Amino acid sequence: MACREAARRARAEAPTDIAAAIAGIGVCSPGPVDPARGVVLEPPNLGPRFRDIPLAAELGAAEDLPAFLDRDTNVAALGERAFGAARDCDDFIYLTVSTGVGGAIVAGGKLFHGPDGLAGELGHVPVSLDGPRCGCGGVGHVEAYAAGVSLARMADALVAADSSPYLANRARELLHGEALSARDVAEGSLAGDPACMELMNTARRAVAAACVGYVNTFNPHRIVIGGSIAEAEGDRLLEPIRAAIASEAFQVLARRVRVVPAALGGDVSLAGAQPLVMSRLADLDQDPTQPIARPDRPVAVPGGTPA
Repeated sequence: MACREAARRARAEAPTDIAAAIAGIGVCSPGPVDPARGVVLEPPNLGPRFRDIPLAAELGAAEDLPAFLDRDTNVAALGERAFGAARDCDDFIYLTVSTGVGGAIVAGGKLFHGPDGLAGELGHVPVSLDGPRCGCGGVGHVEAYAAGVSLARMADALVAADSSPYLANRARELLHGEALSARDVAEGSLAGDPACMELMNTARRAVAAACVGYVNTFNPHRIVIGGSIAEAEGDRLLEPIRAAIASEAFQVLARRVRVVPAALGGDVSLAGAQPLVMSRLADLDQDPTQPIARPDRPVAVPGGTPA
């Protein structure tokens, strides 16, 4: 298993003093996940075989350490709060626009998990009643409009319908086995292809509409937006979000919220593993009866270093 090998290699290559101080393993996965049991449940973009995977327990057993799992966007939110764009904010939304669209809710300085640990699937909020079908099976979700996998799927449909000269030409240029991607759609939009421009404008509007809903529902003081598509789009994505919140959210809420880019890039989940492990060990110290996916051994002191 690749995760077990990565953890083993990281521990083996760490300096001796750091390896000896490791307190636990932090790991994340696309959701939904069950953070209490450390199980990956049914992520829609990883295929039908990736279901009910006891990821934390297997890693913990392999390394003889407590292991803690959470959704990738929750871990990213922890990273941005500890080291990035939400360092001074206790109430914020983290949103990633990348292969999928996902999010996390931080309220009062803590992740909001909900009663079953599954809250915060912000990419699966409907923004239309009759839009495209999402990878999870729902209709009109923001992920169905703005995720990389969705934009790639819509790019193929445009080529099949002979509706985009830019994408048709790009498809001919691709090497055998390569497929159109969200980047091709974004580049086609910048090149002035009308169909690509419509797709990207619709994607931006979908994310903006969802953010209006998040503001009205959760009263965040900040929305931190990351992910590869968001990074590439920059203000082309952030400005429509800011404008939609200013004009469509309750003004008493809109005045309090700032929309900012994430600060940690591709390392955000690595950064978030540290506060994940430390917070879960602290919770366990306060309530030893909590379920934990780890071998039957004493918990390492919370001052240690996460793997």
